[in-house]
Amino acid sequence: MRQGLTAGLSLKPPHVAEAVAARAEGLWFEVHPENYMAAGGPRLAGLAAVAERWPISLHGVGLSLAGDAPPDPDHLAALKRLVDRFQPALVSEHLAWSRHGATWLPDLLPFPRSRAALDRIADNVARLQDALGRPVLIENPALYLTLTGHELSETDLLIELVRRTGCGLLVDVNNAYVSGHNLGYSAEAYLDALPAEAVGEIHLAGHAADPRLGGELLIDSHDAPVAASVWRLYARLIARIGPRPTLIERDDKLPAFAALMAERDRAHGILTRQLAPEMDHV
Repeated sequence: MRQGLTAGLSLKPPHVAEAVAARAEGLWFEVHPENYMAAGGPRLAGLAAVAERWPISLHGVGLSLAGDAPPDPDHLAALKRLVDRFQPALVSEHLAWSRHGATWLPDLLPFPRSRAALDRIADNVARLQDALGRPVLIENPALYLTLTGHELSETDLLIELVRRTGCGLLVDVNNAYVSGHNLGYSAEAYLDALPAEAVGEIHLAGHAADPRLGGELLIDSHDAPVAASVWRLYARLIARIGPRPTLIERDDKLPAFAALMAERDRAHGILTRQLAPEMDHV
């Protein structure tokens, strides 16, 4: 695995001191770079302290790679400064859009998977990689409704994007589970279709039932422990493709750092085969 990374955690400001003091084989931390695009301040200082101790990863949320315009040049320049300063082990972004003209939306939005969209996304990914001077990983989205206008399956689009640009994939297993549940397809078949050699990172997160529709619609909420169904999919994926750096994502309703480390240790155990005899009982 890349630079000895096994399982990591999303880094949150309340946990910086504990992250610096942690002791765990293969540990690493991931942040959203948009929260650190500043000249200074306590948040940036906290990231610097963690980066002195552990590898870090930058997981972007604001480049709108599936949008109808190239990535914002100021955003690219700010991201490049962070990459140059921290030399992250991994850099990733989402297969989604969030900007139209001068309007920015606080969400990761879906799009019709047309061949024109593939051309546009490939061009945007190439611009991103050229700006950073390194390959990036692209994450599969969580989906909540069926759109019209698709010409490609999501897996075919991702495979072709990898072929055209040389990017890798960040496979979010929870997103695959949520999307499969909401749109009525097999998450197992979706994950099986992704090429093992393209997968550079995996995300695990919690989800929640929609407040109005209940379990009929699942939300990629990142505010709960990883569900048993997602752990099963993860163990199945690792058995097929081998170990990959894996992140426990938690963005809301933060528990104690020790609780997050316990989930992280579970993923680490699966990656290192320490839990192989128990996989049937995950």
